[in-house]
Amino acid sequence: MSSFWTALSGLNAQATALDVVGNNLANLNTTGYKASEVAFKDLMGAATGNPYTSIGQGVYAPSSVRLFSQGGIQITSGGFDAAIQGDGFFMTKNSTGQTQLTRSGNLHLDASGNLVTLSGEKVQGWNAVGGAISASGATTGIVVPASGSSTPIPTTAISISANLNAAGTVGAADGSFSTSVEAVDSLGANHLVSVTFTKTGPNAWNYEATLPAADTGSTAGKPTSLVTGSMTFDASGALLTPAAPGTVAIPISGLADGADTMSVNWSLFGSDGKPTVTQFSQPSAASATSQNGSAASQLVKVTLGDGGMVVAQYSNGQSVNIAQIAIATVRNPDSLVSTGNNNYTLTSASSALTIGAADTGGRGKILAGSLENSTVDIAKEFTNLIVYQRGYQANSKVITTLDTLTQDLMSLKR
Repeated sequence: MSSFWTALSGLNAQATALDVVGNNLANLNTTGYKASEVAFKDLMGAATGNPYTSIGQGVYAPSSVRLFSQGGIQITSGGFDAAIQGDGFFMTKNSTGQTQLTRSGNLHLDASGNLVTLSGEKVQGWNAVGGAISASGATTGIVVPASGSSTPIPTTAISISANLNAAGTVGAADGSFSTSVEAVDSLGANHLVSVTFTKTGPNAWNYEATLPAADTGSTAGKPTSLVTGSMTFDASGALLTPAAPGTVAIPISGLADGADTMSVNWSLFGSDGKPTVTQFSQPSAASATSQNGSAASQLVKVTLGDGGMVVAQYSNGQSVNIAQIAIATVRNPDSLVSTGNNNYTLTSASSALTIGAADTGGRGKILAGSLENSTVDIAKEFTNLIVYQRGYQANSKVITTLDTLTQDLMSLKR
């Protein structure tokens, strides 16, 4: 009887389905795991041309379809933990150079400073070249320096936000005000540039920028004058002259430490076009100063930032992006085949990889200090477990019933 084979195909199919459920439940807590579901297909016998006499022959071995839905995001304390929110995969290469894809962001550094997955595959991305990262070039393994230092960045621009007392008296203490801002030279040394404002009349002030005598090797012990000028204000206390953009060039040369000559631009207007120096009837005071230089410093630590940026932090508080993790997308991710260790590879049915930076071209975001949870729904899997168990029992009943009928048939002969 063909019914035996029909029921047997049902037993095999339900057993395979139970295997899928068991695998899903086993990976309930696997980071980045994507649950699979079972797809059954009926098996037909020979076509008769008559829809009323066509009898099925059971069920094909079911297919296991992996569902690449978004998993929940869990905040962690790992310095290199990362989760993808949206489409895409981390791209890695194993020891043989084969490209693999993963959603598991349990990343760490190996002994050589390579950014790798838990199973040792090298994470692909772009390393900074000359201080710049190009996400349009070829990807390579991300390498993090174990130690190092940042070179000094000489100051080229300063800004002082201050108010000058409109009620100050010429020649009196309240008619003079001084503040200072640090400037970094080409050797990384700091120099204190002092700016003194002196009232010369109604709505009129002179300014002078100076440097300590020791910085220029002056024997007189008198501060070295760098630049002088004047400024006027209108009746509302706004800077009238110098007019916008109001940049004052401050040349610094002859430094005692042998550093290069510096040309520092003092901006009297902010990026919003408003003057940074005002004159109101309030005591003269500076509210903020800034400069764009930085001294040499040692590497303190390297961490992963949002967007997949690998960030080096230095002892002077400076942070520098030294690499960026790439994200690869596949138009039909269900065509990927699992190779274990949370990794997938392309098949002949897969579309070509498209590689780029996070949050571009439809790719998902990379969230630092986070991991993506498994997408296994325990309630759904327990329901499936009961359904497939019942299906197995039903097909077993068909076989026992057919066996009874066969015994009855054999007894007729006797």
